[in-house]
Amino acid sequence: MSSALLAAAGPQPVIPDFGTVSSCVRDNGLFCVDWFTANFSSMFGPALVQHVRLTVIAVGVGFLIAFPLALLAHFRRRLVKPLGGLTSFLYTIPPMALFTLLVPVFGLSVLTAEIALVSYTLMVLFKSSLTGLGEVPEEVRRAGEGMGLTRREILWRIELPLALPAVISGLRVATVTTISVVEVAAFIIDQGLGSPIIQGLQSPFNTQFIGAGLLAVALALAADGLIVLVGRLLTPWARTRRTV
Repeated sequence: MSSALLAAAGPQPVIPDFGTVSSCVRDNGLFCVDWFTANFSSMFGPALVQHVRLTVIAVGVGFLIAFPLALLAHFRRRLVKPLGGLTSFLYTIPPMALFTLLVPVFGLSVLTAEIALVSYTLMVLFKSSLTGLGEVPEEVRRAGEGMGLTRREILWRIELPLALPAVISGLRVATVTTISVVEVAAFIIDQGLGSPIIQGLQSPFNTQFIGAGLLAVALALAADGLIVLVGRLLTPWARTRRTV
């Protein structure tokens, strides 16, 4: 059909011919549950798994880097400012700008995405770990010394357990932040919930990007709740102290 005939025929349907579809899909409803469930296994499920994988790797690697740096700064206080400044600098770089700077070096790859994602976890994990270690009361350390504990034993048996609530709080913030930044990573890799969101925004069909967005919100809430639960199991004394 020529463009003149198309113009004479008036506006084309918003939704292409998908075959037999519900009235919600045909009328482009706000959120079509039937289309969402029908496409979950092929579109939303894999994207959700990719999103979780990207987040877990980023937070895990970030913790493996940030926590030893926090321990080092705890024992070498002169390193607090330079390490804190470096992690803060990385955190202040806008995600798209950091992705853009990394792409020429590492290409459009998962490695590029993970380097950027890890960078955004460092400041939160470094500062929360350092704060937790620094908030251990001095009299508690002295009590440990009075019991004949070595410096290493004081760290493992007194300081790290007492710092655990602050460390877990940092993990909560880093995880939720990473889940949101992973969506931006879809601009360089076709993975995660950001991918169907971007594709959906480029079409007039609502359900695709709304469904992916709702999954991202649900994932953030679920991850935060899971970390809170694990934190309560690992630090029962903290909950008891709050109720006293």
